[in-house]
Amino acid sequence: MDERRITGQTKIMLLMADPVSHVVGSEAITAFIRAVGHDFVCVPVHVGAQDLTAAIQALRGFRNCVGSGVTIPHKIPVLPLLDELTARARTIGSVNYIRRDQDGKLTGDNVDGAGFVRGATEAGVQLNGLRVLLLGAGGAGRSLAFAFAEAGVAELVISNRDHAKALGLVDAASSAFPQVLVRTGVADATGFDMVVNATSLGMVGGEDGDPIDIATLSAGMVVADIVMKPEKTRLLQAAEARGCRLLFGRQMMDGQLALARAFLGL
Repeated sequence: MDERRITGQTKIMLLMADPVSHVVGSEAITAFIRAVGHDFVCVPVHVGAQDLTAAIQALRGFRNCVGSGVTIPHKIPVLPLLDELTARARTIGSVNYIRRDQDGKLTGDNVDGAGFVRGATEAGVQLNGLRVLLLGAGGAGRSLAFAFAEAGVAELVISNRDHAKALGLVDAASSAFPQVLVRTGVADATGFDMVVNATSLGMVGGEDGDPIDIATLSAGMVVADIVMKPEKTRLLQAAEARGCRLLFGRQMMDGQLALARAFLGL
C-alpha cells in the first residue's frame, strides 16, 4: 500500500477540534492504523462550538468515514448528539472517539484515561498507591479521574478553576470508586507523588500561563502533561529542571491507539 495515496477506497476518520492548529494526534493515528494494513487516513477538522451539531449530523452521511476523534472543547457537548455511549463513556461523562456504523449510527467512547494509564505503565510508572493531583475537570480530566481511581491510587485531589465542576467530578468518581479517597484541592503540588495537567494551559493555541505554582514541584515526583503540542510544555520544562520524572502527551496518545482501533472496528 502506497502510504501517500488517498483514494475513494481510503477509510477516513475525522478529528474535530477548536482550535485545530495544535492537533498532531492525527498523524500518530494514521500511522498506527496503516501499520496494521488498513488504507486509512485521519484528518483534523476545525469545528466551532456553534457548528458542532451540524458537523455531527454531517458525519452520519459520510459513508467512507469510520468515525471521528473529538478533542477540546467538544468532549462533553457532543454527548447528547450521539445515538449511544459505551458504559465507560456514560460513566465518565465525556467522549473522545465516535464510531460511525454503516447505517449512520454514532456511538461514543472515551479512552483518554485508559490510554494514560496504559502509557504510564509502559513507561514504568505504576499508579497504584500514589497520591495524585489532577489539574482540570473537563472532558479529559473526567476520563483521567475515573481511570486513576480504577488503577488504585491512594488519593486523588482534583483542582479546577470552576470549583463546582471539580466538586461534581469528585462526587461522581467517589460514587464509582468508594474505596478511593477523592477530594477537591488547590493547584499546589506539595506532598504529591504525581501531578497531571489536563487543562489547555501550555498548549499551542490554548491559554497562556502555568496550571500550577511551579515552586511547589519537587525532585522525584512524576509530572505529566496531556498536551501534545508543544511536546515539552513550560510545566514539563520546569519539572525537568527540578528533577521530576516526566510523562508526555504523546505517551497517553500511544496508550490510546490500540483501544481506539478496537472500538472503531479496525
